[in-house]
Amino acid sequence: MLLSGFDILVIVLVIFVILVLFAGIKTVPQGYRYTIERFGRYTRTLEPGLNLITPFIERVGARMNVMEQVLNVPTQEVITKDNASVSADAVSFYQVLNAAQAAYQVSNLENAILNLTMTNIRSVMGSMDLDELLSNRDAINDRLLRVVDEAVQPWGIKVTRVEIKDIQPPRDLVDAMARQMKAEREKRAQVLEAEGSRNAQILRAEGAKQSAILQAEGQREAAFRNAEARERLAEAEAKATKMVSEAIAAGNIQAINYFVAQKYTEALTSIGQANNAKVVLMPMEASSILGSLGGIGAIAREVFGDSSNPPPPPRPRPSPARSTPPVSPVPPNPFNPNPES
Repeated sequence: MLLSGFDILVIVLVIFVILVLFAGIKTVPQGYRYTIERFGRYTRTLEPGLNLITPFIERVGARMNVMEQVLNVPTQEVITKDNASVSADAVSFYQVLNAAQAAYQVSNLENAILNLTMTNIRSVMGSMDLDELLSNRDAINDRLLRVVDEAVQPWGIKVTRVEIKDIQPPRDLVDAMARQMKAEREKRAQVLEAEGSRNAQILRAEGAKQSAILQAEGQREAAFRNAEARERLAEAEAKATKMVSEAIAAGNIQAINYFVAQKYTEALTSIGQANNAKVVLMPMEASSILGSLGGIGAIAREVFGDSSNPPPPPRPRPSPARSTPPVSPVPPNPFNPNPES
């Protein structure tokens, strides 16, 4: 079947309309922004979804990914402030905030961000000592983030994070640092041991001091109580002596007899209770001492003028020529000075 000229025109028109529709309808996926150029000049940015443009006049210039992206920074050599050479690598996170600026303000966006980050890593790490570099990684990240983010702001880019992944000093430097750390820990251990020994000696000295103080206080208290006891005993003895003296002064003969007999009995008791006294040897004159108590009573009666009862005659003393001592007479009762009664 042959087509007429009108049919061919209709078909051509339908195909043209379809091509125009395809050229004028643009679908932008989520997370992307498209820039539109009219005769090569930027006019607007298409948002995600279905968009219409003027066919054959406007076209899509750049398809920009506005999601947060990661950029690996390769390992590079850095010389620190104290001339130590270290190797460091990092990772950078960035996001496109303005698609038009990112598309038209810089060429090859990722390469620009990468070179900018590497340059600032060498600048920031090179201004620090090795010890500060190894111990202040958070400070390095903060400085890098602030510097790089400020540099990429004209490009419509937001650097969200810059992290140093690894810092590798030379092997000999690592060994030297290990020896230094070991020496430092040994020094700390010796210091702690010395402080512990000093504290122990101080505590022992304090304990000895407190013990000596308590012992001295105990001895002082004991001496005070012993002195007080001796004072009480002396007072009691003086009181007893005073009472006996008053009784003698009043003419009571039994009091002096009782006093002398008591002292003599206490002396004999002390001799008999000695630990090394197995056999007690008494002199011959000792037996006559008991008999002399009656004579003492008679003398006292004479002194105080007691003439009612004459004193008994003195008993003869034993002869020293005899081989055995005579039997001692029974001592008179101190409370009854008159033996005949």
